[in-house]
Amino acid sequence: MSVLAIPFPNFDPVAISLGPVLGYGPIDIKWYGLAYVAGLILGWLYIRKLLATPRLWRNDTPPFAVAKVDDLLLYMTAGVILGGRLGYILLWQPETYLADPMQILMIHRGGMAFHGALVGTIAAIWLFSRNYGVNLLSTGDLCAAAVPIGLFFGRVANFINGELFGRQSDAPWAMVFPDAIKLHSAVEPATRHPSQLYEAALEGLILFLVLRFLTHHREALKSPGIVSGVFLAGYGIARIIGEFFREPNAGHFLNVGPFTAGQFYCVPMVLIGIYLLWRVQKPAVA
Repeated sequence: MSVLAIPFPNFDPVAISLGPVLGYGPIDIKWYGLAYVAGLILGWLYIRKLLATPRLWRNDTPPFAVAKVDDLLLYMTAGVILGGRLGYILLWQPETYLADPMQILMIHRGGMAFHGALVGTIAAIWLFSRNYGVNLLSTGDLCAAAVPIGLFFGRVANFINGELFGRQSDAPWAMVFPDAIKLHSAVEPATRHPSQLYEAALEGLILFLVLRFLTHHREALKSPGIVSGVFLAGYGIARIIGEFFREPNAGHFLNVGPFTAGQFYCVPMVLIGIYLLWRVQKPAVA
């Protein structure tokens, strides 16, 4: 390890600590939880803004009224939390939770997975569209346009927690993550990529700007499915790139050579995204 290695900032994962409330406590509000709240609320506001801009839609007619976004937020929140939790259990730590099923309920200890949250939100979008009689793909496009906001805050929270750190590196900006010694004691202390910040930029900021360009400068919302397709393919590609810098989940059966489980989970996303784009662009049969 270089003597010039950047030490990991001593962040406190607890953003706000409250005293006992109604006899319970103390109650700690963590940055990771605030990231979820920020992503959902800002996404809600962004979707409202998209719906309130008629020029973005075919015939200047949004797929549903702005007032319905409040209900959509409830559906999305349930999809993210339930899907994210179940996805983490099934995709990353099934043996742990099978051995002690009560841990499934201990969300406060962490353990959420993007791919599970994605499936959960797709189910939520389908239910919302069916119950309110609105276009499924347009609803999906709205949510897809907003999701990178939450992804950005989530990855920054990962960095604050010092989790999901990167592979070993001698890059000038590499740093030592204190929690790495718990999993890789044989090689620690070692300098590692701050891969959480790479993913925040790729999956969050850059993907949001790409989708924003499509919605506001290429009339993508007028062709339902384009934004969803670009999001799925774009996130999949961004995550696949990011995983080359991120330390693989130790012992996962889908870690094969330089490739990781996260990359394999992204392949279906890319394929489905390409299919949606092909479906939208496919010429109609006379």
